[in-house]
Amino acid sequence: MGILNVTPDSFSDGGKFNVVDSAIQQAEIMLSQGAGIIDVGGESTRPGAVNVSVNEELDRVIPVIEKISNQFDTIISIDTSKAEVIRAAVKAGAGLINDVNALQADDALNAAFDSNVPVCLMHMQGKPRTMQTDPVYDNVTSDVINFLQQRIDACRDAGIAKEKLLIDPGFGFGKTLKHNLQLMRDLSEFKKLDCPLLVGVSRKSMIGQILDVDVDGRLIGSVALETLAIWQGADIIRVHDVKQAVEAVKIAMAVKTLNCHN
Repeated sequence: MGILNVTPDSFSDGGKFNVVDSAIQQAEIMLSQGAGIIDVGGESTRPGAVNVSVNEELDRVIPVIEKISNQFDTIISIDTSKAEVIRAAVKAGAGLINDVNALQADDALNAAFDSNVPVCLMHMQGKPRTMQTDPVYDNVTSDVINFLQQRIDACRDAGIAKEKLLIDPGFGFGKTLKHNLQLMRDLSEFKKLDCPLLVGVSRKSMIGQILDVDVDGRLIGSVALETLAIWQGADIIRVHDVKQAVEAVKIAMAVKTLNCHN
């Protein structure tokens, strides 16, 4: 899953692709490098991020989704928590809902049900503006698994088929470095939820904390974590650096499957 943030303030690539033409060019590059999904987001969810109105988010994402849908044969994911954006994005061509709020916002469950496309449910403790203030868990792995199970149940109660659900532990969303490391160490435990597992660790602050590097120096750390995630059963990795991630997937899967051929 290639990340396409059409925002002015995302933590890593804010302001780079918030013009339609540059966004389409970046989507084309990521697809040529092997991305299978393009994840379009119009509201930053980095720690301390400010809220964006529905209309502003729609203005950012809908033209990009329409153009990608018209020009490329790929799955488009909409990274949003708002029901109005879910409905409009799917109508414009999105085929996956990627919600950091796990469909907890007003009318989001109904919007997802009506849209009839797969949904990724992510765990986040708190809200983006304050989530890193003082995150506390009894046991981060079991707490996150329990939350995701509750949201799976809520989706099924709303009429969304289990086969349409994906899960994401939410690395960096209301977690300390130790929490993130424990989640990565325990990642295979999430397979018991019996949903495809999405992992997003690309360029995140946990890498900066371990390696003492800024955002631009986190490529190798990202690929290392992504390889660990694949080894433990991640089905989708959400990345900024598609070429390097694709190579990591090929190496990890060759070892895992003893596949000697491309």
